[in-house]
Formats: sequence, structure tokens, C-alpha cells
Amino acid sequence: MKFLKLTAQTLLIVVGIGGFFFQVAHAQDAPEQLSYRIVNTYPHDINAFTQGLIYHEGYLFEGTGKNGLSSLSKINLEDNEVLQTTRLNRRYFGEGIEVVDDRIFQLTWTSNMVFVWDKNNFEQLGTHYNATQGWGLAYDGEHLILSDGTSTLQFMDTENFAPQRKVTVTFNGNPLSNVNELEYINGEVWANIWQTDFIVRINPEDGVVTSVIDLTGLSNETQLGSREAVLNGIAWDEVNERLFVTGKHWANLFEIEIVDP
Repeated sequence: MKFLKLTAQTLLIVVGIGGFFFQVAHAQDAPEQLSYRIVNTYPHDINAFTQGLIYHEGYLFEGTGKNGLSSLSKINLEDNEVLQTTRLNRRYFGEGIEVVDDRIFQLTWTSNMVFVWDKNNFEQLGTHYNATQGWGLAYDGEHLILSDGTSTLQFMDTENFAPQRKVTVTFNGNPLSNVNELEYINGEVWANIWQTDFIVRINPEDGVVTSVIDLTGLSNETQLGSREAVLNGIAWDEVNERLFVTGKHWANLFEIEIVDP
């Protein structure tokens, strides 16, 4: 069982999900606490074990996991129509994805393999070696940002996937593990914390969590397809400033607005 003590001061809430305890503190120096409002609801494939999610040039790109079921797809947001897809060999468990120019990078969980696809036709352009587990992936305009399930974020070269630097994600000075699917939004790294209803916003320079978004209750607004149907998937429409979230085996994807609790 993992236990993370975030502060010695008065606790506002304590949430335990899947054996992972996430504490949010009411303290002057604690990260900001935020909530959400549903703006729009869209269909989502309930069979998709969502690992990576991107909104790019008017379309959703989604990477899914599970051996034998892992895929990369280009999807129409409004009706969930799959416009293009490719399957990974059944030996690979797909993870996070990210677009860099005309390339899509797709992680695998424990195979140390990173696939590189042509964004336009999904032809495989090459592969890279990843020395750690692959969980989430984001792009800050210079480096790919990699999570591996620990409290570490690594900043990787986009040409050879070699690590350039790394930071430890901390909440009130304590390392925060289970950092999962990532999105880079307005100079911050946003991350799902695996098996919780929380998204954290991270300063990429020092790894400090600046705010926590509590999405408790969102899973009640959709049909869940399995016991593994947890929150996972953040996508940002930079042009229209829309935020999308979904989960593994969720029947819906949501556009949400971040609000005060």
C-alpha cells in the first residue's frame, strides 16, 4: 500500500482509491484546489483502454493499451468515428502518445520500445529505445516529456529519445508517484494520478505541483466498461482553449471547465 503524506496541517479531504491515498491539505502553502464543470459530452469507445490522448488539428488522436488490443487511432470528436487506425503487434502494450511536427510518438509499457509513426498515414517511421517503463508523454515545443509511473519526469530529445534532464514531481516537498498520462498546457505539465480522480498541474522547471483538480463524480456521468475504468486521458485544444478528459473503458469523453471548488 502506498501512503503519501502531503502536509502536517489540517486535512481538507482524504481519498483512497485502489490502495493509493491522496491527501489534499488546507494550508497557506498548499497547492491550489480546483474543481470542474461539464461543458459538453461526447461519445467515446467503451472498449478503449485509453493510454494517450491528444487533440490536434481538429481531431482526437488516441493510443490504447492491452496486449493484442493496443492501437493508435485518429478520431472525429463529435461522433467518435474512427478515421484512421493501426494496431500494435500483440507483444506490445501501448501507452502514451504525442505529436511532434509530422510524427506521432507512441510509448509501450514494459517493452522499452517507442514507436514513431507518420502523422498523416500512420506508416511506421522508426523506433527508439526507452530505458524505463513508458506511461505518459507530452511535448513542450522542445522536448518530449516522459512519465514512467514514478515521481520522475524526464525530458527527452525528439530525434533520438535520449534523456536531457529530469525533475522530481513533488507535493508540498514530498515526491508524488503514479504520475501517468500527460498534457502540456500553457507552460505547465498536467498529469493524471493513476487510480485516483485527481489531475495535478506541475511546474516543469522544478516539478512542484501548483494545483490539484478534483474530478470526483465525473465517472458517475458515464457508463463504465470494466473494473479498470479509471480516469485517464487529458487533451487540450490550444486554438479554442478547450479541455477534454476521459477514462479507460469510459463511454464518454467530456469537455470541462476548471472552476473553484
